[in-house]
Amino acid sequence: MPIRYLDEQRLFLLETDRTAYVIYLAEHGQLLHLYWGEKLVFPADYPGPPLNHAHSAFNTWGNDMAAEFPVPYNVQEIETCLRLRFADGTRDLRLKYSEHIIDGDNLAITLKDEFYGFTLRLVYRVYPECDILTRRAEIINSGQEIIRLDEVLSGSVPLPYDRGDFRLSHLSGTHVTEFQLDREPVKPGRKVLEGRQNYTGHAHNPFFALDLVDSQGGATETGGEVWFGGLQWSGNWKIVVEQTRSPLKRTRVAAGINDWDFEWQLWPGQTFETPWMTLGYTSAGFGQVTRNLHRYQLAHILPQDKAADLRPVLYNSWEAVLFNVNETTQMALAEKAARCGVELFVVDDGWFGAREHDRAGLGDWTVNPQRFPRGLQPLIDHVNRLGMQFGLWVEPEMVNPDSDLYRAHPDWAYHYPNRVPTEARNQLILNLGRLDVQEYLFGVLDGILSKYNIDYIKWDYNRAISEAGGAQIPAGNQREHWVRHYQGLYRLVDRLRERHPQVIFENCSGGGGRVDMGMLSHFDQSWTSDNTDPLDRLAIQQGYSLVYPVKTMFCWVTDMNQNAAPYSLRYRFLSSFMGGLGIGSNLNHFSDGQIQEAAYWVAEYKRLRPVIQHGELYRLLPLNAETEQQDSFAVGYVAPDKSQAVVIALDRRSHHWRNPRRLRLPGLDPAAHYRLAGDVADREPQVLSGQAIQARGILPKLEGELAAALITLTRES
Repeated sequence: MPIRYLDEQRLFLLETDRTAYVIYLAEHGQLLHLYWGEKLVFPADYPGPPLNHAHSAFNTWGNDMAAEFPVPYNVQEIETCLRLRFADGTRDLRLKYSEHIIDGDNLAITLKDEFYGFTLRLVYRVYPECDILTRRAEIINSGQEIIRLDEVLSGSVPLPYDRGDFRLSHLSGTHVTEFQLDREPVKPGRKVLEGRQNYTGHAHNPFFALDLVDSQGGATETGGEVWFGGLQWSGNWKIVVEQTRSPLKRTRVAAGINDWDFEWQLWPGQTFETPWMTLGYTSAGFGQVTRNLHRYQLAHILPQDKAADLRPVLYNSWEAVLFNVNETTQMALAEKAARCGVELFVVDDGWFGAREHDRAGLGDWTVNPQRFPRGLQPLIDHVNRLGMQFGLWVEPEMVNPDSDLYRAHPDWAYHYPNRVPTEARNQLILNLGRLDVQEYLFGVLDGILSKYNIDYIKWDYNRAISEAGGAQIPAGNQREHWVRHYQGLYRLVDRLRERHPQVIFENCSGGGGRVDMGMLSHFDQSWTSDNTDPLDRLAIQQGYSLVYPVKTMFCWVTDMNQNAAPYSLRYRFLSSFMGGLGIGSNLNHFSDGQIQEAAYWVAEYKRLRPVIQHGELYRLLPLNAETEQQDSFAVGYVAPDKSQAVVIALDRRSHHWRNPRRLRLPGLDPAAHYRLAGDVADREPQVLSGQAIQARGILPKLEGELAAALITLTRES
């Protein structure tokens, strides 16, 4: 059984295939955290309760540090998970255990305040095959008066205090340099990672990893202990990593909705649910962190109606025409895209309203009659006859002041009274916390998807919030909209998915500004970055795929920086092979020879796509967060049944790769023979065992500037 309560020991034991998480129910009714790490053989193998767990107002330090869900009470030296105000002004909690329910892989522990009508339910889910645990809190007003919530985190968990020092790995960046891997030692004090502008943000991503640092250094790709996690949330968020120095150097990590500018009125009988916090542990290094997270998200986070589907190769017409979108230009591009082997043709910005530039039209989701006088149907028919599916770009959460929608409903945009709303990118943000806004957007988008044969929607979000107010937001809960916006967004997308199950939904936000497990629980894939330079994308794609599944990461072949660095089509395609493949180049500038070469690479990708999109990812030559000038990058993908593998190696400098390194690929059947094909160095064996490929490695053949190698491995019967 993955979850057990051991009555005699007063232990909640949550176990996956390889890990365990242990909670102690103290005699005075508090929950204390005992263990998070490797699964042990017997319950008695796990640590016992802390020495000072007896209830005492003068002896709470140990309880605070071991608290399973820290709340305001007595001395607090750590980040609390919950801050609130009762109607009489009381701002602390005295919680005691009430009951628990175990239902298969689910555990719910209920605690109640000893005086006020307040109930806290801690909910846990175990995913044994993924070695993942998730948790969240449910805050229930079981009294008769309003409770004001000032902070509600999903959870907080301590790490072992007697093992050594920890190193924090996280993803940071800016627009066009998203998902950069940063590593730093954990020191006494607090390190806060956060987003606070109404979306996940480019600056930080809601993910953390803490590896144990010993005399030999920290964890590597293939070994070392790592505790990791993230948030299934897309609005304002925060992750706090903190360490106390005395009397014990104790490290904790807490995560949840950001308390910055947050407040929630919890009325009698209402429940507030926090987002799910994901937790995992491995002793097999960062590579296993990735594979566990990918396995979990593919099986339990992504919308399951399409989670197992191969993602189609798409062409997006934006770079070719910008706002010069019309039936003629799109039909011509569609013919060229079909010659390349593209499966999905996407019309980007400019097809709707008065959208001749980025200063007008957002919000008016009707087909522009000047550009498409016959509507979209003739173009869609043409695309379908060419053997491709059809898709559209939209940005539903935004509105231009120069639009029919804004002129009719200026109060639908976030704004403060007596202030001129601040525009960014010539647009404002619609208040998706309002039901009338949700209904309008559902109506217009459902209308388009019902009228036309559309198989894909690219859903963009291109600015941060400025004025965090609006009409119909009561004065008592002005700060609730940060949460209500995403409750509305999730609800809207789910309604559209239910009505139009054939549609693939892609998430985009000025590139990769809104990538998180919350969005991936409602969208099928993500736009990774507006930076499509194939060399720059290696670091961006490495950071993204450290956490999120490869098949959700879309990578385009474009013309970006072709004058500054003349990348070959081979290099551009192989860089883009590392996720879902797209093409954004201006095909009007392609010669017949380039169209033919692009068609070759698209066919190659389709042949290898099952392994790349469904296989397990191995970073063979990862980019080092501390070494900017690393010469090379290589990744491998191994099919779930270990019958095939794909290796991609790319030079990161414009020179000959004079000292190529052997690529050691784990994950294969060690006793099987594999035939090597593709860019393998001369005099390398054509057949090697899986054990040899991991132990001695294979040498790629890389010649010339900005070289790129593609190697396939096939198990022989």
